[in-house]
Amino acid sequence: MGERSCLADGVDCYSVDQIILGRNVVVSQRVFLCTATHDHRRPGFKLATAPIVIEDDAWIAAEAFVGPGVQIGNSAVAGARAVVLRDVPAAAIVAGNPARIIGTRPLGGGQTSDGSRR
Repeated sequence: MGERSCLADGVDCYSVDQIILGRNVVVSQRVFLCTATHDHRRPGFKLATAPIVIEDDAWIAAEAFVGPGVQIGNSAVAGARAVVLRDVPAAAIVAGNPARIIGTRPLGGGQTSDGSRR
């Protein structure tokens, strides 16, 4: 967990594998960070694990679910109650179930991650 990062009340870290938080990361209330699942295609439902990486300046909003093996890019946002099952690019804003990109955050100087101005 990097400097100035925080886990709010009620965050559930199911840490069968690593959970890595960069600097200035905010994980809001009742988020579920889940590093394991079961392989439903195999008899016995074998356990499958993968780390979660949340890079610098990212925000995981209230009650979001982040699944095994997901990487959340620098300055990205996962909206409230988002179900994040795939990697999120830097500065992307995702929402929904399953989470989809709905916008980008402005980077320094009022620019978005795609180079356009806001």
